[in-house]
Amino acid sequence: MNKKIIIGIIVVILVVVVAVIAKNNGQQSDTDSADKLSSESSDEIPTEKIEVVHFHGTHQCWSCITVGEYALKTIQERFPEEYKNGTMVFRDINVELPENEDIVVKYQASGSSLFVNAITDGRDNIGEDTTVWQLVRDESKYINYFENKLKSLLGK
Repeated sequence: MNKKIIIGIIVVILVVVVAVIAKNNGQQSDTDSADKLSSESSDEIPTEKIEVVHFHGTHQCWSCITVGEYALKTIQERFPEEYKNGTMVFRDINVELPENEDIVVKYQASGSSLFVNAITDGRDNIGEDTTVWQLVRDESKYINYFENKLKSLLGK
């Protein structure tokens, strides 16, 4: 097998293992995190900006690439005004490049992952979205899910 394919498979396996361990350790689910972010940002102070950050390594498998592509597509097609005016941004970050160290540390990212930061009152509200990995094989389900999540954070 090609070395890149083997590395890609290993990365995907590691992502799944980390997600399972996190869920089994009693961490909040993505839905709970989104609800918490939404209620915090929409009840008192509106979300000023949403940053969607796709972290990945230099060599990516199909799933890792697609998670980022679908997130960007959702933002560009479903939130064109927010994307155009900078209220919603998408960043694609290679975790292996030294110049990205600060953002990797800020988000506590490792390997392929998708984070959403709903900035309210100048404060970061960062959460990793692991649900997207379960939806990556169905573009319409992924985009509908992610659109609803972002709408919720915007208080729509």
